Amino acid sequence: MKGLLLVLLAACVLFAPLKARAQDLSGDVRYSAIVVDAVTGEVFYSAKADSARYPASLTKIMTLYMAFDALAMGTLKPDDSIVMSRNAASQSPVKVYLKAGDTIDVDSAMRLVALYSANDLAVALAEKIGGSEERFAALMTIKAQELGMGQTRFMNASGLPDPRQLSSARDMAILARAVMRDYPQYYDYFSLPSYTYRGRTYVNHNPLRNMPGVDGMKTGFTNAAGYNLVASQVKDGHRLIAVMLGGNNKSQRREHVSFLMNTGFDIFDRRANGEVITVAQTEFTKAFAARNLPDEPKPYTILANPYTTLASNEPLSDDGLRNVLEASEEANAVDDNVQTVSASVKAPDVVKTLTIKPAAKAVVKDAPKADAKSGKRLTDQVAEAKPSKKKKNPNAIWAIQVGAFKNKSLASDWVSSIKKKFSTALGDATSDISKSEAGWYRTRFASMTKEQAQKACSQISAKRLDCMVVKGG
Repeated sequence: MKGLLLVLLAACVLFAPLKARAQDLSGDVRYSAIVVDAVTGEVFYSAKADSARYPASLTKIMTLYMAFDALAMGTLKPDDSIVMSRNAASQSPVKVYLKAGDTIDVDSAMRLVALYSANDLAVALAEKIGGSEERFAALMTIKAQELGMGQTRFMNASGLPDPRQLSSARDMAILARAVMRDYPQYYDYFSLPSYTYRGRTYVNHNPLRNMPGVDGMKTGFTNAAGYNLVASQVKDGHRLIAVMLGGNNKSQRREHVSFLMNTGFDIFDRRANGEVITVAQTEFTKAFAARNLPDEPKPYTILANPYTTLASNEPLSDDGLRNVLEASEEANAVDDNVQTVSASVKAPDVVKTLTIKPAAKAVVKDAPKADAKSGKRLTDQVAEAKPSKKKKNPNAIWAIQVGAFKNKSLASDWVSSIKKKFSTALGDATSDISKSEAGWYRTRFASMTKEQAQKACSQISAKRLDCMVVKGG
């Protein structure tokens, strides 16, 4: 009997921390999370996703995005040397411990920032690109705003503690999609298992890297932030991005994000089998209730709009990476025959206005709708323009440009997506895709009056999507 009491007492001691941990997480103001379909931008699950949080080393995703930008613009090269400053060398761990005056090539620095989260190299990259870390952080914030990351402000390039440096789970998901979309050639830096530099091997910190289909992205931790993670996984032709901020420990972070991913892919499977699931969020609530484990953060906030999607929701191809848009600053440049350009589109009532010379264009037929069950890409169908039977308005000489792509099929998909979302504003506008000399497929809607074009562009810009008005379309 005495032995039994001892066993029961030991069991109480063993399981008491689990209960306490659950209670702590329930009321932990640091916690927030989001799960997103990387292809469509559909939000599957959201818990305080727009609340300000400390990003910690998730900051380095933006640091690297800025480096990728510089490489794309030619202001930085992979084999360029970075000279370590005293400021960079003095950063707190995690670090590579290069000394002031030591050099490292840009490519090695990027790899070590991505997989090892080296603070000293993040600062060194920032100084190389921006001249100073302070200026670079300001540029990071500007870029964040351009990408639609409305809750984000950067004060440094590493993510080391600064109470002014804030982001959100939703913003981090937007950033993850931007990396995949804009720089797929560098995305695998986030999945490198290890990298050897100067005789020492540095190992990737991602706790989910051995999980099938997981190929990125980044961990983060400070005492104030808690345990953060951005992860992406591919399964059966679908890709999910999951973000968790404010976890209490490593194991909880790993198990929770894994559960979020598994629940999301279960929804894909059920939809493929014909089940109608319009509000994915409720399925997560049911899954947590069924699991009935102590580590789940509660309560959950149900989305008011079941069709909520991320801002900056340019569609990605279904494999999430291999055929994605290869965009850079050049992608948003206008044609060589542009004559005038005004301010950038940043608000609903402000649009770019361009004047272009008439040019021969290919016209894209309306692409067939995507198969909701299989998630297969829309078919690329390009045909010659046919004369309209309807009498053309002589003032319908304007057009809007809504994107530029390296992949023709993606351009067609994007045209179809915009037409579906903004059919009322576009009216009878005809969609077309023209290829520039640089190889970019520019997506446009033509045969509009100036007023129609400006109104349509305003509505599209209000959704934080690129749009410019052009004359001569």
